[in-house]
Amino acid sequence: MAPGNFTQVAEFILTGVSDRPELQIPLFLVFLLIYGLTVSGNLGIITLTSVDSRLQTPMYFFLRHLAIINLSNSTVIAPKMLVNFLAKKKTISYYECATQLGGFLFFIVSEVILLAVMAYDRYVAICNPLLYTVVVSRKICLLLVSLTYLYGFSTAVVVSSCVFSLSYCSSNIINHFYCDNVPLLALSCSDIYLPETVVYISGATNLFSSMITVLVSYFNIVLSILRIRSSEGRKKAFSTCGSHMTAVTVFYGTLLFMYLQPQTNHSLDTDKMASVFYTLVIPMLNPLIYSLRNKDVKNALKKFMANPGSSCKPM
Repeated sequence: MAPGNFTQVAEFILTGVSDRPELQIPLFLVFLLIYGLTVSGNLGIITLTSVDSRLQTPMYFFLRHLAIINLSNSTVIAPKMLVNFLAKKKTISYYECATQLGGFLFFIVSEVILLAVMAYDRYVAICNPLLYTVVVSRKICLLLVSLTYLYGFSTAVVVSSCVFSLSYCSSNIINHFYCDNVPLLALSCSDIYLPETVVYISGATNLFSSMITVLVSYFNIVLSILRIRSSEGRKKAFSTCGSHMTAVTVFYGTLLFMYLQPQTNHSLDTDKMASVFYTLVIPMLNPLIYSLRNKDVKNALKKFMANPGSSCKPM
């Protein structure tokens, strides 16, 4: 296209999960239910880990922030997605799109890093229990969470700035249900080599460094558990990290499915389905994973339901 024909777009059109008219209402109801469960489940975790005295430990402090991240990430995506199911014109403004991408990157990167932090917490608790209160003190917990958010924010600023430094002209149809960097790069009429490199290096670095931390932590955890002589002791040790192991397996499994696909089989439609999972479904599942497999959370819920006025100073 000649430079004189460039017309910078002022808004984008989101194709959504499906462009079939007969599916819009059923999909709206399905995702409304998913988002409702996400909000109620994560607010429940945030409330319980804030008010119950038995949940004032580093593990539940990190779990509370995971719930905050899950709730926030879904809220960045779901409301606009739900509106577009009912709208005839599924548009999003240029600046709203940039804000949505920045918010999504902030929370998804923060989640990747926080899952690694939670794995390290379980490693110290099981492999070095005598040093646990020193190594994972209140100050260290606050520092780790602060650094997690700071790193997520800086990554979001850098990557979204790279993506929106490009020119978008002529076609403004995003083959997705939210503003993601890959379909946006596909629309640009500029040279995308540098932004595309930044996006993929950033994504790969964050994902694999976090995964290595998780794998090394759990490798040492398993070795430590196998050294425990009593079966009851091994069962108790496994129970303290079983929920987190389940959550990271589901989360990383979805992301690896996207990154490790053969290029010949890769498509934006496949990415779209995977994105539904890690932006909407996993944030709904995490509260269930951490509550159904955790006696402390279930007991805290029973106590809260019996006496909702009880509270304590949060960590």
